[in-house]
Amino acid sequence: VQLQASGGGLVQAGGSLRLSCEASQGSFSGYTVGWFRQAPGKEREFVAYARWTGGSTVYADSVQGRFAINKDRAKNTVYLQMNNLKPEDTAAYYCAAGRTIATTSRNPQYYDHWGKGTQVTVSS
Repeated sequence: VQLQASGGGLVQAGGSLRLSCEASQGSFSGYTVGWFRQAPGKEREFVAYARWTGGSTVYADSVQGRFAINKDRAKNTVYLQMNNLKPEDTAAYYCAAGRTIATTSRNPQYYDHWGKGTQVTVSS
């Protein structure tokens, strides 16, 4: 499966963006779909994940209550809705797909398929 992430941009603090992750040459069926981000000079960090099948969705503490994952099965696309953005949310955001379990879903090493990053910049 190939992933295409899009939707990044420049936004003021308090604003919103919606990132998209579309699967092609396959589907998300059977996968966990994760969102990660990486700021310059920092390690890639977990943001959120969702099981394509089932309702399990988990968020990092730093984004809980502000970000939400939504799935469109007809479009084979996962969205990351980001509200009340803060300057510290500035990073390149990546979507990924992997056959993970609960104890591995926050770890980027367990994801096999990655989209190219999309840059999110939040100005203060």
